[in-house]
Amino acid sequence: MSAFGFASRLPALLGIRVPIVQGGMSWASSSAALPLAVARAGGLGVIAAGPMRPDALVDAIREIRAGTDAPFAVNIPLYNKRSAEFLDIAEAEAVPILIVSQGGPRAHLARFHARGVKWIHVVAGPDHATKAEAAGVDALIVVGGEAGGHPAPDEVSALVLVRSVVRATALPVIGAGGVADGAGIAAMFALGAEGAQLGTRFLMTEEASVHAAYKQAVLGAGIADTRLVGRGGLPVRQIRNAFTDAVDAAERAGMGKDDLATLYMSHTLKEAALDGDVALGKVEAGQTAGLIDDCPPTALVMQRLIEEAEAARRRMIG
Repeated sequence: MSAFGFASRLPALLGIRVPIVQGGMSWASSSAALPLAVARAGGLGVIAAGPMRPDALVDAIREIRAGTDAPFAVNIPLYNKRSAEFLDIAEAEAVPILIVSQGGPRAHLARFHARGVKWIHVVAGPDHATKAEAAGVDALIVVGGEAGGHPAPDEVSALVLVRSVVRATALPVIGAGGVADGAGIAAMFALGAEGAQLGTRFLMTEEASVHAAYKQAVLGAGIADTRLVGRGGLPVRQIRNAFTDAVDAAERAGMGKDDLATLYMSHTLKEAALDGDVALGKVEAGQTAGLIDDCPPTALVMQRLIEEAEAARRRMIG
């Protein structure tokens, strides 16, 4: 049983107290502060390696180790040009848990399982889930179309996507997309998941390392104020701004695929997250932005989530 009463294999598997996973968010958790705060509060804190320099990743891992004995994870997208180096660092630094996306796990699993590392694979649907299970991963993360950043490109909602993966596999499933509070966590368990991953909720904490203007843009957004841009490639869900309006207009005007790709790549998440350009930068956030109205310390968010999830469970059982 987890700390809020739902049955889950994840605490025993991963060594965490509660099956709440902080999404690996480029820049927001590409440092020690947010993952460390989540780990200290009993959840699974996740370093987002994607935009990091190798030396910065090593420093973040060591800072978390110095700050807590609790487990934590590093998120590595295998398409990243530095993924091989990130994997080497994770091995050398004895990272206990890897969360891996956008590539096949089979070539890497034996190496990490031999060291006792748990491998959680991010999948886009039941077909990917069964392949990952056959390869030998330890658990799965399934991200619905509501999520910020890079959700599944077919835009299927978490309500359907999580359920389809739970039905297809015997592995523990962590549901993500559209979860901002304890009621959302309870919904994931009702679908058969054994944990929930939250991104935007943890983005909106004091410890998330993004520009204040970025957080203010998310704080001011409603549930219908995100847009999915870059369809046909690696789509990203972000807060609507001048950049998304330009992409929408270009698509409606019938701009060619190559020119659309150039337009899509003309602005970045870094512009918003580090420089505070929320008009043209990619302000990545999920639809749950419209459910979030504060930016408190992570410890308070974790306390709320646990209490809300338990209250939701009690409502469900009458």
